[in-house]
Amino acid sequence: MDSIPMEALSALVGLGGGLVLGLAARLGDFCTLGALESAAYGADQRRLRLWGVVLGVAIAGAFLAEMLGFADLGATFYLTLEWNPLASIFGGLLFGYGMAMAGNCGFGALVRFGGGDLRSLVVVVVMGIFAFVTLSGPLGPLRTLLFEQVETPEPQGIAHWLAAQTGLAPITFALPVAAALMVWALVHAPLRRDPRRILWGVAAGLAIVFCLVGTTAVYRESLGAVGVEAPSFTAPLGRTILYFMTSTAGGITFSVGLVAGVLAGAFSGSLLRGMFRWEACEDPRELGRQVSGAAMMGIGGTVAIGCSIGQGVSAMSVLAFSAPVTLGAIIVGGLVGLRHLIGGFQPE
Repeated sequence: MDSIPMEALSALVGLGGGLVLGLAARLGDFCTLGALESAAYGADQRRLRLWGVVLGVAIAGAFLAEMLGFADLGATFYLTLEWNPLASIFGGLLFGYGMAMAGNCGFGALVRFGGGDLRSLVVVVVMGIFAFVTLSGPLGPLRTLLFEQVETPEPQGIAHWLAAQTGLAPITFALPVAAALMVWALVHAPLRRDPRRILWGVAAGLAIVFCLVGTTAVYRESLGAVGVEAPSFTAPLGRTILYFMTSTAGGITFSVGLVAGVLAGAFSGSLLRGMFRWEACEDPRELGRQVSGAAMMGIGGTVAIGCSIGQGVSAMSVLAFSAPVTLGAIIVGGLVGLRHLIGGFQPE
């Protein structure tokens, strides 16, 4: 281990977790916008209920790993940055609406690009650029002015806050949440009859836990120089673009490994299902909508400190204060965007 740079080890963790997530998306149909669309307009809740499996496994696994000493959840920025409710709401709504306009979130766009969809490459690049425009570019000062990110010693997680008030272990409060989510998912008979989807949901949840455990090991080995991370697809897209343009500016990180892993998993899953095909945009209006949606996701995801996966799954796995509010805002924004696309806000 001494001969391998700590950042490269973190990238390998991201590569492994991303590979499983990419496969889960292609072979298990794990997708944010697809879940909303099929539930709201297709009378099919299986993809939506699958989120209960993913979150239940991720939460239970993360807090069990913490209890056993394998994961340091308190070192994630989800629990160390002071929660700003306005940032969660504004960023989540903007991200969700942009997700509907673009036809996918950042994770979904990576998955589709791995299946040969060149339109999604545009979404990935534009989203990554606007994430850094908002993080440290021209919009950075405005973001800092309106939604400053401040570190705090107070635990910014539901289970950890309750543990501090009661003296009980955080897992005491996390396991009932995980169990409730699993029950909500599995009481849906159509999902129970789809074991393939359930297994890939379990795999996706375990991928989150794997990333938390793996980066905790690197965090400890590097004496805190490399952070504890879990999958997210807003700023990591920008970091990956920087790395591939000039590795001296960005360097290899967990983010780079994660993005590469998702692409590899999606490509492999597409080949296994016979779904790989080259696609391109033939409608300029569609391309314009995807570009504007990707820009909104880059801005919204940076303001909210995470995307539908970063806040909706990774932050939820540690039960951060921000996670349920941001995920709820993303869902509302996504449904409004779908309504706009399908009905044009026309009354029924």
